[in-house]
Amino acid sequence: MAKKPGKTKLKQTLTSKIVKKSRSTKTTEGRTESFDQPLRDHLLELLKGGQAHATFDDAMGDWPVQLAGVKVANFPHTAWMVLEHMRIAQWDILEFSRHAKHVSPQWPESYWPAAEAPTDEKAWKASMAAFKKDLLSMERLVSDCKIDLYARIPWGDGQTILREALLLADHNSYHLGQLAMLRKSIGI
Repeated sequence: MAKKPGKTKLKQTLTSKIVKKSRSTKTTEGRTESFDQPLRDHLLELLKGGQAHATFDDAMGDWPVQLAGVKVANFPHTAWMVLEHMRIAQWDILEFSRHAKHVSPQWPESYWPAAEAPTDEKAWKASMAAFKKDLLSMERLVSDCKIDLYARIPWGDGQTILREALLLADHNSYHLGQLAMLRKSIGI
């Protein structure tokens, strides 16, 4: 009777399925470049924002914590609620992309904070820092030429790293647009 692989072996097996064999070309300068480097570059630009989308820093950079819990007419969320929703959703997408045993929060209630405002400035800053950290982690995942952007994530049901990066960029840009309008409505 064959032994079952240990947890570490199983995780390595699952992860190795999205790691591609080297598919690279030599540039005229002699550098090795991934065949899909232009796509990776475009994804990174999309994730970082700018160009056609607001950046996170443009939307959130100097938002005063005293105005983080302010509601405006005909808009159901505060800046705190949108920030936390973005942070939670981004974390979920990132962790799903990296870890087979990740369990997503309960939809939709666990993707939104219960409170309309942060408890204090520390919570506000911590949420922004966590958002930036996870965004950088997704950028690193996309940048890693050993990761096959097109390979199905073994623990998913058809998702790829390409799909998850596009989903994340789309979700973030939508809510950053909301924050830009909320900022304007508040008068920041």
